Amino acid sequence: MSSSQASQGSASSWTAKQNKAFERALAVYDKDTPDRWSNVAKAVGGNKTAEDVKRHYEVLIHDIMFIESGGVPFPNYKTTRGRTNTN
Repeated sequence: MSSSQASQGSASSWTAKQNKAFERALAVYDKDTPDRWSNVAKAVGGNKTAEDVKRHYEVLIHDIMFIESGGVPFPNYKTTRGRTNTN
């Protein structure tokens, strides 16, 4: 969970199932869809409002921009033989 999501409190808690429904709904209802956020909210369910899903989307976009700008360090994974993978 991002710090932005955590600061919004329990009223904005999202289950894994709701997040998956959110992702699928975004694929169906693009930015040109009338009443996009209402449609996404209906697809997500769980009493999420159009404002809830719009805010969730804005947090997602913020997190993606942070990751793509190098704000998240690349993990230093180890191979099965104990060598460090530097890719």
